[in-house]
Amino acid sequence: MKVTGCILILLHLFCPEALSLDVDKGAFYMAAVYEHRPVLTPDPKVPHTRRAALELMYKNLAVYEEQVKAAAEQVLQRLSCMALNGSMFVVANVGTKMPCQHLDPGCPPDGQYQFNTDVVFSAAGTLVARYHKQNLYFEDAFNSPPEMEHIVFDTPFANGFGLFTCFDILFREPAVGLVTQHQVKHVLYPTAWMNQLPLLSAVQIQRGFSSSFNINFLAANIHEPSLGLTGSGIYTPAKSHYYHNMKSQEGKLIVAQVPVNPSLECSRKKESRHKVSQTQGLMVDLPLDSSVCQVEQQGVRCEGKPVGFHKPTPAFFSEMMYDNFTLVLITGAEGGLQVCSNSLCCSLSYRNAALSGETYALGVFDGLHTIHGTYYLQVCTLVKCGETCGQEITEAGGVLDFQLWGNFSTSYVFPLLLMSGMTLDLPGDWGWAGHDCYMSKEKTSSGLVTAALYGRWYEKD
Repeated sequence: MKVTGCILILLHLFCPEALSLDVDKGAFYMAAVYEHRPVLTPDPKVPHTRRAALELMYKNLAVYEEQVKAAAEQVLQRLSCMALNGSMFVVANVGTKMPCQHLDPGCPPDGQYQFNTDVVFSAAGTLVARYHKQNLYFEDAFNSPPEMEHIVFDTPFANGFGLFTCFDILFREPAVGLVTQHQVKHVLYPTAWMNQLPLLSAVQIQRGFSSSFNINFLAANIHEPSLGLTGSGIYTPAKSHYYHNMKSQEGKLIVAQVPVNPSLECSRKKESRHKVSQTQGLMVDLPLDSSVCQVEQQGVRCEGKPVGFHKPTPAFFSEMMYDNFTLVLITGAEGGLQVCSNSLCCSLSYRNAALSGETYALGVFDGLHTIHGTYYLQVCTLVKCGETCGQEITEAGGVLDFQLWGNFSTSYVFPLLLMSGMTLDLPGDWGWAGHDCYMSKEKTSSGLVTAALYGRWYEKD
């Protein structure tokens, strides 16, 4: 068995009198995620003795033990009213094996499956749940389980916890099924995520999944900057507590308060958003019917554009994360643009643009992604460009008020908003209007790196 660099800690920290309170009056639990820099074997391809393997595993477990204690100590400092014997659930990612019969067509030649596994232990030390990773990502040492599984468990302090791991987040099963079929309210997500900009850094997709489904999302990544591995967080519908650090060589423990009922926080957030919208107004009326657009060699031809949009500028193509995006450049302090690919048309309305001499573009991709995995995407993005539109950029100075929308063919769209210095922001408003998914933002917290509506059309995988 191996231990990788992911650990999540759930602490039952109600005050005794709070157990009888309605969730509307502040029921919560405390959660901790630890981004661990793992102790690795010098040469992972060379077989080791059982004793050597166990010694390596124990070194990682010793670090985990220290962090569990540290999490408990932090909570003691932050909460003066805590149950004397508060319970603690621990979630870790390990490697496990399971014997199989050769009659099983998927059974490996050595007669045992090896799984990338998440395990959950209760405060009593009992194993209460385990999940075998379904969607592997270049993991030659592991097998996909013969059957896809939805793992859901409850705790004394909150119900509806679900488990999945890393690459699973980009696929319908088990990630979407847990939320839509089992109505989980809390996702526990050990991962070893290599950051890929401008659309798929770890904290971007973690924040986006929480926002899209209005759930709590607890993510623990491995910390190994030399491999691009960093980015962990605790996300609720309204708040983000996260860590991304490519310079430090040390791990990081994050502790945050999490609502037992995230839908309640979501409804409050929605009320707040609508108050802002009613006061400031949307920049343009969202189209009720999708515009008809085609990408031609000469540029973009669109019919039915919203009033006030620029005459289409020549479109160009640029590779972004191995996909061929169609883009148009943003010009001027305000205006509107539209660009299309296949059936997806993306529109942008903007004003108060102070771009600091930097180049920004509106881009669209509607097609099958085939590099490092195969899955169908529909993406509308407002992105800062460097030498190319699509290169990895972490710093930006451009600010603007904007509204981005598209006529998506899928209902599974994740809002992404990444700012300068690998910091996150939340949209001022986002959702659906007719057949269009939209995102708007005024007064960005810092320079904009990427704003995107990242759609997954699972049926076309």
